[in-house]
Amino acid sequence: MLAELGQFSLIIALSVACLQATLPLFGVYKADASLMHVARPAALVQMLFVSAAFIALVLLFVQDDFTVSYVASHSNSRLPYWYKISAVWGGHEGSLLLWVLMLAGWTAAVAVFSGGLPEDTVARTLAVMGWISIGFLSFVLITSNPFDRLLPDFPLDGNDLNPLLQDIGLIMHPPTLYMGYVGFSVVFAFAISGLLSGQLDSAWARWSRPWTLVAWCFLTIGIALGSWWAYYELGWGGWWFWDPVENASLMPWLSGTALLHALAATEKRRVFKAWTVMLAIITFSLSLLGTFLVRSGVLTSVHAFASDPERGMFILGFLGVVVGGSLFLFALRAHLFKVQGRYSLFSRETLLMFGNLLLVVATFAVLLGTLFPLISEAFDWGKLSVGPPYFNLIFTPLAFMALLLMGGAPFVQWKKQSLSSLPSKLGGVAVFSIILGFALPWVYFGELYWQVVLATIFSFWLFLSMAKDLFHKSRHRENIFVGIKALPRSYRGMVLGHLGIGLIVLGAAYTSFYTVEKDSRLTKGESIRIDDYRFEFKGVDTVAKSNYSAAVGQIDVFENEKFLLSLLPEKRVYSVQKNMMTEAAIDWTLTRDLYVALGESFDDGSWAVRVSIKPFVRWVWLGALISAFGGFLVLADKRYRLARVKVDDGITQPSVKVGASINNS
Repeated sequence: MLAELGQFSLIIALSVACLQATLPLFGVYKADASLMHVARPAALVQMLFVSAAFIALVLLFVQDDFTVSYVASHSNSRLPYWYKISAVWGGHEGSLLLWVLMLAGWTAAVAVFSGGLPEDTVARTLAVMGWISIGFLSFVLITSNPFDRLLPDFPLDGNDLNPLLQDIGLIMHPPTLYMGYVGFSVVFAFAISGLLSGQLDSAWARWSRPWTLVAWCFLTIGIALGSWWAYYELGWGGWWFWDPVENASLMPWLSGTALLHALAATEKRRVFKAWTVMLAIITFSLSLLGTFLVRSGVLTSVHAFASDPERGMFILGFLGVVVGGSLFLFALRAHLFKVQGRYSLFSRETLLMFGNLLLVVATFAVLLGTLFPLISEAFDWGKLSVGPPYFNLIFTPLAFMALLLMGGAPFVQWKKQSLSSLPSKLGGVAVFSIILGFALPWVYFGELYWQVVLATIFSFWLFLSMAKDLFHKSRHRENIFVGIKALPRSYRGMVLGHLGIGLIVLGAAYTSFYTVEKDSRLTKGESIRIDDYRFEFKGVDTVAKSNYSAAVGQIDVFENEKFLLSLLPEKRVYSVQKNMMTEAAIDWTLTRDLYVALGESFDDGSWAVRVSIKPFVRWVWLGALISAFGGFLVLADKRYRLARVKVDDGITQPSVKVGASINNS
């Protein structure tokens, strides 16, 4: 009965989405307030029924209802309960329902936290989100229904959840990633609403900024969680592989970062309006493209959910409608984009635009590298793959230029900046950055690589320039800490966001060039020595768990011949699918990871063992979390809750509240 209730809830949600997508738009056209008022309750009702469907699917998994095809394919009676719940999004159908739930949640949030917006703007925005909901709800019901029954022939037990997904990282990763993906639908809806109304003033940028920032923060965390999971779960010890599905999440993050900065310039200086609207369209379109890549099977990935051409064609058609329709509307409204803000060739506006161009170039470089195997095959050029050398060649100079801009931007004024004043402001920062760029890697590692030197120089250029700007802005207080605390949260959040990017670059450079790794075949009592560490193999024991058995190795670690700890890597065999999984054992500090993975066993009782020392790899994920925290700190700024809307004629209107917690600043 639960499956039928879930199916019925989705059908009602689709019906409500149809009303939400049409009646408010008709109300705007007819200036009928009663029809416009349909938008908010329709969004809330849609959220209610989508939630009911999702809860029904969760209960089906918890109850081990193997008459439902999706449950039988992705669960098992011996699966722990927390994995039964995460198995809901462990396959294509359930993960798509999670996507729909997130979309309904974002739509309901706009309905609730938009009390101060003009009613016609709310009606148009929620109607656009209603059309997006129609597309995804139709996709679920037509091609990807998680409630299909197997009656009368159903298995007594399920096929189990993919062992790769039986991990805490995959409990948290998809929901946070989807919060980011789907969150960009809000700024897309605001942009389309502005194009429909012809009112593309600074107010719409202010309305869009907090929603974009929330989506960006969640996407940042989601990408970091995916990287962390791949690092310890797959046994290869890398944090990024330029996999097509990894790239699918990176592309909207890059364009979303550009969008955040463009929205700031549009709101404050009334510049880049056309560019900002285009970025809103591009960012959400890339989120949809990521869905297509993950679910169509056109590209192979360990992260992919499905390989069904029919589903891929549905998403491709939906993507074509969204992208084509929005770009067509953009072309029709091109005459609205009148430049109002004026600025000189050297100004903060110019730096923002140049930074945006860097991010967009990076986005399309990733897009080209990801899709080139398809292009090559389509033109009969043979099967080609694009790997890390291509992406590293493109991203290394772009990352350094981005750090250079981030460090210099606080010292460049809006509208116009005198070049002659910059050497006195930043000369000392540049000198110290260059000295540290050579000294730190040499002192810590004993050898230099030009990529590491440049990464250190530009990262410390960013750190030192931010420190100088913080000191300058807080120097009139009784002490530096009181002064920093008195600064606006939006400024402190911006500083943390940029600090996190610098940490990511440093962590990536150091772990890429200074990781030491050894693969050996060891019998009991034999050791591997790396620098000051000795790893002694003590043998393997077998343990049995509820749904898998594991060979657990013991590696005793000695530092300078003093016992440090024992690491317990595992080789698991899952009882249903018979898949063998590697569970690495890791001891970590902020400056290094000791990473041990157990390989295959041999007839003489020896085992293949991989041992690695990875310096500063944690800084990659730490930097991502700091950047996301900085974004949330910006949202906590008082002016993001109580701000005044600046419109094109320069008149300040009464405060516009977006609920109690999110404002249009």
